[in-house]
Amino acid sequence: MESIKYFDHAATTALDEDVLKEMMPYLTSNYGNASSIYSIGRKAKEAVMLARMRVAASLNCKTNEIYFTSGGTESDNLALKGIAMANSKYGNHIITSKIEHPAILNSCKALENMGFRVTYLNVDRLGRVDLNELERSINRNTILISIMFANNEIGTIQPIRQIGNIARKYNIIFHTDSVQAVGNLNINVNDLKIDALSMSGHKFYGPKGVGALYVRENINFNRVMDGGHQEKDKRSGTENTAGIVGLGKAIENATKNLISYNENLKALSNFYITEVSKRITNIRINGDMDNKLSGNNNICFAGVDGSKLLYELDKRGICASSGSACSAGLINPSHVLLAIGVSSNLARGSLRVTFGKENTIEDVKYLVDSLEEVVNKIRH
Repeated sequence: MESIKYFDHAATTALDEDVLKEMMPYLTSNYGNASSIYSIGRKAKEAVMLARMRVAASLNCKTNEIYFTSGGTESDNLALKGIAMANSKYGNHIITSKIEHPAILNSCKALENMGFRVTYLNVDRLGRVDLNELERSINRNTILISIMFANNEIGTIQPIRQIGNIARKYNIIFHTDSVQAVGNLNINVNDLKIDALSMSGHKFYGPKGVGALYVRENINFNRVMDGGHQEKDKRSGTENTAGIVGLGKAIENATKNLISYNENLKALSNFYITEVSKRITNIRINGDMDNKLSGNNNICFAGVDGSKLLYELDKRGICASSGSACSAGLINPSHVLLAIGVSSNLARGSLRVTFGKENTIEDVKYLVDSLEEVVNKIRH
């Protein structure tokens, strides 16, 4: 097998060396519980506070508006269920979209089972929600709007500023699943009128198993796990100090390097799309090419089975995806691709390639050469 070529950064990223270096003391010498009052406990608490400051600085919010979790899924669950339950006296209606991550869609299903009503907005062929449909869907019982910042499968960035303005106009809480956006885009929650935001450390070169939730300080939300009084009594459980430290360092790094990072990813993506379009016929490029995450590229190949495509690429040392990592192994076509009008058969031939900072033009050339060979092999 060739050396590994990793093109699945939307699924996860490698831990940065300087992030690991900053985490290590809290796995070894400074292993104290951040809730303990002795010296190594106080050191852990100080490290958690520094990480909270770093996350807050990246979002332009207050430190007391940041809550640490186990990742994006928990942050989404805590946001949707916590906000819905705490504000149920004002209404029972929630608005989201049909292309959300399963953490949002399944949380909405759970809330429907509890008596809440959910409107699932359509998207256009590029994956964008219709702002007019959004506004028409609002009624006197609407308490929460949750629209993802950028889609994990096709990279389309939603009109978050306009959605925030609509939510604020009607005094509705606005949450955005920003797991793919944080580390890739500059996000100012005050400017965008975002009331709650989810993120996950392993999407921007931090550790797995740690995430954060931003909730504006005047927004009430319930805890969803019973236990101790950590995270201002909103998220019980001993703090994952080393993970939190890693998330804080990773988001600080990402914020500093956003411009050069995106320029590099955009160059790789442009080359990839151009070459594939020239060399492989009968393809569909998915997502909003003018307004998407720089490194996210989703293409459907007619007459190709996605599982066979991934298998053949893997034999050549290429790591890619047919959609969301959380849906890997499922035989059903992507709900995102179906929502943007892709047929079931064509959707089964999708390939998501997401570039990261270690990728080079030479890597992408190898990817395109391999892809051309594999697609022709499967088709013939």
